[in-house]
Amino acid sequence: MRIDFCKYQGTGNDFVMIDNRGRWFPAEDEQLVAQLCHRRFGIGADGLILVQEHTDYPFEMVYFNADGRRGSLCGNGGRCTVAFAHRLGLIGNNTRFMAADGLHEARIDEQQLVWLQMADVQNITPWSDNYFLNTGSPHVVQFEQTIADFPVYEKGKAIRYLPDFAPGGTNVNFVEIQSDNKLYVRTYERGVEDETYSCGTGVTAAALAYSASCKQPTGEQQVVDIRTPGGNLKVAFRHLPESFSDIWLIGPAEYVFSGTIER
Repeated sequence: MRIDFCKYQGTGNDFVMIDNRGRWFPAEDEQLVAQLCHRRFGIGADGLILVQEHTDYPFEMVYFNADGRRGSLCGNGGRCTVAFAHRLGLIGNNTRFMAADGLHEARIDEQQLVWLQMADVQNITPWSDNYFLNTGSPHVVQFEQTIADFPVYEKGKAIRYLPDFAPGGTNVNFVEIQSDNKLYVRTYERGVEDETYSCGTGVTAAALAYSASCKQPTGEQQVVDIRTPGGNLKVAFRHLPESFSDIWLIGPAEYVFSGTIER
């Protein structure tokens, strides 16, 4: 089988992108997806994304983790999907599309940054002196004094598999507050089962947990600058008394290369 693909990355979070509007790709083949994502025996990526037709919107995003399993929302993957759909000519600079957690709006601004609107968040749950919330995918947020040399893999893996989060597990973010509204975030991602260079739903969770821990809910739009090992992102949102709304994940989504692989 001949597979045409593009490779995209968003702050180091990289993805194999496939135009599957003809529904030709065998999405049920977890082994194939895992092989394509493998960094030594395949193309290499944190995940694989299919762009498919949708009856009501320009496209649907279908995301798979690097282990081959169907995933929940991937924020950086969503931004890369928007850039890929733009390259395919499916959309202009503004769009709406369907993903695992429902409908999303997105836009590409004058600096070619991709803005992805995330679902509103109703609950942030205290967990073992940390925070747990779902921003399209489940996340633990743990604040540390410094994370430059923090053992993200070991500590993240231990939390990811705790019975508290069974059966699906959780992603784990370690966060350093560098200054007011500026965070440094490192993430252990389930499905990849390792630290990734960046995680879109993870930095969103970190920004909301930060606001919940030290900001009053004014309803005014806040913008938190995020540094990750793979680059810089922004998260904009409104902190309301009982929820977070108007949440946007903002950052670059860049084409890397395209190719063909036979399987």
